[in-house]
Amino acid sequence: MNILVINSGSSSIKYQFFKLPSAKPVCFGLIERIGLPNSGIVHKVYADGQEKVISLTFDIPNHEAGMNEAAKLLTEPGIGVIQNPDDITVVGHRIVHGGETLTKTTIVTEQVKEEIKKIFALAPLHNPGSYQGIQVAQKLFDKATHICVFDTAFHQTLPEKAFRYAIPQTFYHDEGIRVYGFHGISHKYVTDKALNYLNNPKAKVITIHLGNGCSMAAVNAGKCIDTSMGLTPLEGLIMGTRSGSIDPSVLIYMMTQLGYDIKQVSNILNKESGMLGLTGYSDMRDIKRLIEEGDHNALLAFEMFAYRIKKYIGAYTAALNGLDAIVFTAGIGENDVLIREMICQEMDIFGIRIDEQKNSSRISGTHEINDVSSLVKILVIPTNEELEIATECMELLNEQKALQIS
Repeated sequence: MNILVINSGSSSIKYQFFKLPSAKPVCFGLIERIGLPNSGIVHKVYADGQEKVISLTFDIPNHEAGMNEAAKLLTEPGIGVIQNPDDITVVGHRIVHGGETLTKTTIVTEQVKEEIKKIFALAPLHNPGSYQGIQVAQKLFDKATHICVFDTAFHQTLPEKAFRYAIPQTFYHDEGIRVYGFHGISHKYVTDKALNYLNNPKAKVITIHLGNGCSMAAVNAGKCIDTSMGLTPLEGLIMGTRSGSIDPSVLIYMMTQLGYDIKQVSNILNKESGMLGLTGYSDMRDIKRLIEEGDHNALLAFEMFAYRIKKYIGAYTAALNGLDAIVFTAGIGENDVLIREMICQEMDIFGIRIDEQKNSSRISGTHEINDVSSLVKILVIPTNEELEIATECMELLNEQKALQIS
């Protein structure tokens, strides 16, 4: 099955092409700075154990122009992976927010697109770009089945006591204001890998996705029961540029006493806070360099980052009534030795003990970094959201075929 996975943002498009059942992508592409100066595309093709890279810089005025260029590269003689766009069987679209109506992987219809448009306000930075991506891809790959996979879907198993906010009920019933959670595609992927590794489908697991955006999920027997992000991706952990959870009175004070308007406050909390606000840098590699140079603010930021995660581990262990494993994933979670060590230090009350030597070892794939005396497995599992999207698309189509046969 030829599946093209598209992750369309406001000014960028990522794509990967799979020939399932092989889990390795045949090609990868990134289109950046759409509608901005110095836009361009990087296209990588994997064949015969080698990687070919095509990098082009030119004006890309909109998503349609970007996807047209991607389609040319996918079919170009010498580097193409298909002969023509009709060779694409399925196009899988990553959609950040599905609201309360789009709760599982689903085939794109006009009604589905209308539902995505209705919740633009819940994900103004993500859903409009995803919608554009669907519109453009349907023109280019008009013979393919288009399928949406939602980042919020994995968190739809949250009980009401976990997803409701303690505000007047009309805000939930009339406006849909509740915890939705994000990074669900990643959390689901590493959860499945963890349960398989543990050989225990009923395991109690905390998944920790640490990248520029950061989130956690408490998962009981494969079902998410709580997650750190809320109505939007702003709630929860300290992130690269996002503040994470904060007393709402701080926002009120900023507006009533300091004279900021709502757009300024939103920009500060989403784009100027987190590790950037604390240190001047959002990249953990830069912050670690400052720590090595003795920078107090950088060390404090690292300690705050780890401390917030430790608190969530404690809360989620209580919510799960036990814990079998914690999972680190995404760019920081998979690669940052220091932050994993700081998170797992002084967690003996939960039976969490890290092995410093294992933690420092560079090992690919799923592996343990816990001490032999640890009662809880500490796992590092590389995430693969694109493969998860492709897999969910294939599973949906297989389910539909099975229903038709029966």
